[in-house]
Amino acid sequence: MANHVSSLKRARQTVKRSAVNRANRSKLRNGLRAMREALATNDVAAARAQYDQTASMLDKSVQKGILHDNTASRYKSRLNARVKALATKAA
Repeated sequence: MANHVSSLKRARQTVKRSAVNRANRSKLRNGLRAMREALATNDVAAARAQYDQTASMLDKSVQKGILHDNTASRYKSRLNARVKALATKAA
């Protein structure tokens, strides 16, 4: 347990930051799950709409420090490839 005033403050700040980071990480995971579900329905329009939201969410998570820049780019690339494959299969 922290004993100094400054270390007590840092402990309080860590609890707050951890809660924010956990919420942001959960929001990201839920968005990715929604994207996978949209792809599973084989609905091209819904998948494209969900991709736009998911790509935005990935970019925001990079700004917030939840994901590395290259990781978000890789996710977006793979998801976009799946959306394109779904569109060509449907056409």
